[in-house]
Amino acid sequence: MRLIGLAVVLTLSFILAPLMAETQQTDKIARIGYLATGGAASNPLHEAFIQGLRELGYVEGQNVVIEYRSADSRTERLLDLASELVRLKVDVIVTSETSAALGAKHVTATIPIVMASSGDPVFYGLVASLARPGGNVTGVHSTAPPELAGKRLQLLREVVPGVSRVGVLLDSGDAYALLMMKEIERVAQVIGVQLHSVKTQRPEEFERAFEAALLDRVDALITVEGVQTVMDRTRIVNFAAMSRLPAIYGLREFVDAGGLMAYGIDRRDLFRRAATYVHRILKGAKPADLPVEQPSKFELVINLKTAKALGLTIPQTLLLRADAIIE
Repeated sequence: MRLIGLAVVLTLSFILAPLMAETQQTDKIARIGYLATGGAASNPLHEAFIQGLRELGYVEGQNVVIEYRSADSRTERLLDLASELVRLKVDVIVTSETSAALGAKHVTATIPIVMASSGDPVFYGLVASLARPGGNVTGVHSTAPPELAGKRLQLLREVVPGVSRVGVLLDSGDAYALLMMKEIERVAQVIGVQLHSVKTQRPEEFERAFEAALLDRVDALITVEGVQTVMDRTRIVNFAAMSRLPAIYGLREFVDAGGLMAYGIDRRDLFRRAATYVHRILKGAKPADLPVEQPSKFELVINLKTAKALGLTIPQTLLLRADAIIE
C-alpha cells in the first residue's frame, strides 16, 4: 500500500510540476526600465505608453513595475541612469528619445531596448536595418517624411496668405533637420516665398538666431523638430508670441506650450505602439526579430487662443481638417 501511495504522489508531482511552473511564470511581475532625456513621468507621451500597457493587460503596481529615470535634459547623465537600470536587472528598457536609446545601447547588449521615439535608427547605428534590427534594439522611430516640412509651409500660407519672408529655425548639426530644410526650400521656390535660415546648435545661440531673424524682417516662422529645438520649445514659442510671428511646428508639444499650430507625426501614437513591443518581448520575442515600425499617423493641431492673440482668423476649411483644436 505504501508503494502504491508513493507512486501516486510521484505521478501527481510529475503532472502538477509543469502547471505550477507555468503559474509562477504567469504570475511573474514584469520589470520595465523607462529612460527619458527629459520630462516628468506624468507627461502625455508617457501616459500614452501606460495606456498602451493597460490595453494589453498590464497594471502598474500589480503585474508590472516601472523604474523611471530622467536625465532632466542633461544628456551627460544618460549613461549613468542606463547603468542603474541594468543593475536593477529590468526585463526591458523603454527609451523616449534618440539620445536615451544610444545611452542604453552603450551600456547593455543583452537587455532588450524598445524605442518609443527616435531619429533614424539606422543612421544613428541603433539597428542594422528597419526590417532586421539584428541586435537588442527595436521599437518605433519618429522620423517624419521630408515632404511634411514642405506641407508646413503650405499650411502657413493658408493661414497667412500674404506671407513672403519665412524664417526656418533648425539645428544645424542635425542631418535630419538639414534634409527637411531642403524640402522647405523646394516648396518655397514653387510658391514664391523667400526663406531665412535660422541655424543653431546650442541653447545659448537662440537669442542671436532670433535677433538675426527679426533683422531679416521675417513675417512668419517654421521650426524643424530636433533634440535641441524640442527641449527649448517654450523659449521658441515665447519668442514667436513676443515678436507676433505666426509659426508652425513639427510636433504637438509646441502647440500645447502655446504655439499657433503644428503638423507632423502623432508621437502619442508611437508611445502607445511601443507598449506592444514590450508585451511581445515579455512573452519571449527577440528584439532582433521585431522590425522597427515607421510613423503612420500624422496630425494637424491648431491653437485658436494663440490665433486670436495674433489677430488671425483660421480658415474654416483648415479647421475642418484639423485633428485637434485648442481653444
